[in-house]
This record gives sequence, structure tokens and C-alpha cells, in this order.
Amino acid sequence: MNPSATGWIKKLIKELNPEELFKDNDLEVYYRHFRDCGFIYGSNVKVVNDWIENEDFESDEICKINLVIALHIAFTNHNTTNDFYTEVANFYNKINKKRVSFLEALMGSKNKTDQVERIINKRIQIDDNLIDKSFNYFITNALLFVDVLAFRNYLKTGEVAEETIREYEAVIESIVLNTLNSKKNKSDYDKSLIDLFEQSLRYQRDTVLVFSEAISTVSTNLFARYCLDLAAMATWTDAKLDNEEELFLNTLGEKLNLSQHQIDEASKTIEEFYKTYREKVPLLGSKNIVKTFYDNSSNMVLKLIKRNSKRLTKELSESKELLVLLSHSTVRDLSKDEQKKVQDQLLDIFKSVPSLAIFLLPGGALLLPLVVKFIPKLLPSAFDDNRIEDDKEQDKS
Repeated sequence: MNPSATGWIKKLIKELNPEELFKDNDLEVYYRHFRDCGFIYGSNVKVVNDWIENEDFESDEICKINLVIALHIAFTNHNTTNDFYTEVANFYNKINKKRVSFLEALMGSKNKTDQVERIINKRIQIDDNLIDKSFNYFITNALLFVDVLAFRNYLKTGEVAEETIREYEAVIESIVLNTLNSKKNKSDYDKSLIDLFEQSLRYQRDTVLVFSEAISTVSTNLFARYCLDLAAMATWTDAKLDNEEELFLNTLGEKLNLSQHQIDEASKTIEEFYKTYREKVPLLGSKNIVKTFYDNSSNMVLKLIKRNSKRLTKELSESKELLVLLSHSTVRDLSKDEQKKVQDQLLDIFKSVPSLAIFLLPGGALLLPLVVKFIPKLLPSAFDDNRIEDDKEQDKS
């Protein structure tokens, strides 16, 4: 099986025989296996439960396999008249119904199998020729289990409640940010990671959900375990767990009504996972993931902006409010409302420039702050009162 070639999902399902393998065993039964393989943490080191053995798979291919398996476990244990491909395609299409460009990229074929393969591929990665994979694994892919939980709810009700997905992510955001902020001494990378996490969510909120409200919203044991595991993962951004963080996790687990065994298991599992797979997990590599993300994506964004400078300048000139906000961004921090306006208006502009469509894909919003940083360099110098030309620019003039 080749997860990067057409027909891989059909081959995977045939090899697994899920109707027998997953019969009468829902996600709760297999949750710890998804955590052990790294799927819950966004760092996929092997196929869940070693159901498919192949040492040649890349991490993004393993992630795709694990996501399909998780979706199929949910599908197998719920009555439906449609087949797996139809349900997955319908689910993702309903989630992305407002993202016309995203859907158009997926609907090139009427074959449901082809559609699902394209959807899974787009959901896992943005473009590994442009963006360093480590950012995907740790930030965006750590939220993939939200898709699985939402898909399970969709199978139960027949409807995709967008508010439910918003609620999942709002709760996770509140818990993870409170975990990161519980650190006594935060490095610059910790602060950058907080910013990255806030921007990686599918749905942006003007304010973070109050921590106590987030806790009270968690209604199932499975979601509670997932939240605690993400919190445990967040404590390991510096590859260690101090006393304050351990106390925070214990208190959090109790508030989530988890057993002491489940609380201890969350801390123990993340420690064992990162120690075992230190070389495979980008977070623990020689270069900090946040720095890696900014270094690689900055170069990519700058290249895209330069290549599309004429078209982009023309589109920007027609958006007066956006120009004003971008101008203000060069001398002060924009408010949450202003940032949201900039993001929405930039995405509208990017829809008209095909090569900038990458920003419309899931996780693409992570790159928008970099876009805002580089765009002023395209515009006339009068646009930025504080702009200082570098030596090369001065020589040209």
C-alpha cells in the first residue's frame, strides 16, 4: 500500500477488514492506542496498534492512515445506510461549505473514493514543498481528533453542528493556553507557541473561553481524556515537567472528573512517548519547532508575495479599510477585532490570486501574521512612515 498514490484508502480498508476488526469496539476502546502511536499528540510515529506494518511510510502518510482508521472505527459502530466514503465526503463538505475554493479543489472527480483521498490529503498537510512539516505535526495535526469526535456526532445525528466543532476547539484552546500560561518562566518560544496555537484553530474567537466554563463544557470521558492529553503535551514544550506543571495537570484532571489512574497515565504516557521517540518528534529536535516554523514559512511567504506583487498591490489598493489597518500594524499592535478584519479581507483577496490559495486551506491562517509583516514592503514608502530603506535600496535610488 502506498498512501501517496491513488487508491490507497481502498487498499487500506481491504487489508484491515474493519467490519470484523472494529466490530463492537468504539473509539473509547482504542483511544490509548491512538495516543501511543502519536496521533493524539500530532506526532505520528507509527500506524495505530501496528495494524499496518511498513517502515517506509513518511510521518504525513502515517498520519493519513491513522485518521482514516479513526474515522472508520467511528463509522463501523454506527448504523448508516451510506458507505464510508459517502459519509466522510458529506461530513467534510458540510464543514467546509463556506470555503468555496477549498471545495472546488476537492470536487474534481465525482468518485467518492477519489474525493475522500483528496480531502484527507488536504486535511493532513498544506503543502510540504512550501511549509516545514514539523509545524503541521505539532500544531494542526494535534487537532485532528476533533474531526473524529465531530464525525462521530455527525453519524449519530445526521447533522454537522458547526457550533459543536467551535465548542470543541474553544474548550481545547482555553485548556491548552491555561496550561502554557501555568509555566512559571516562559521563554520567547513558549510565547510564540501560544500565538501559533491561537491562530491554528479552525474557528477564531475574539476572546478565549473562561477556563471554568471550558471545564464545565466537557461532557464525555473521551473528550476529557483528549483535553488532558493535549494539556500534558503542552507542558512538554521544554522537554520537562516541573512541579507546578504536574500540579496543574493533576488539578485539571480532577476538574475533568477523570480517575487518578487516567490522570497519572496522561503524564506518564507523554513522558514515555517523548523519551522513546525523541529523534522522530520535531518538537524535541535540535531546533525549536517555533523557530523552525517561522524561519521556513517566512521565506515561503516572502517568495509568494514577491511573485504576486503586482496583482496583490492592485487588489490591496481597492480595499481602503485593509490598507488603513495594515498601515496601523506597522506602528502598533492591532486589536482582536482589527486582526479578524485583516484576516477576513486578506483571505477574500487571496481567493482571486490562485497561487495564494494555500492560505485558504486548513491551518493556512497561521501564515497570515507573516503576510501582514511583509506586505508593507510592497507598497509605496509613504504607506509606512517608519520604513527605513536598507543599503541596497538606497544604492538603487
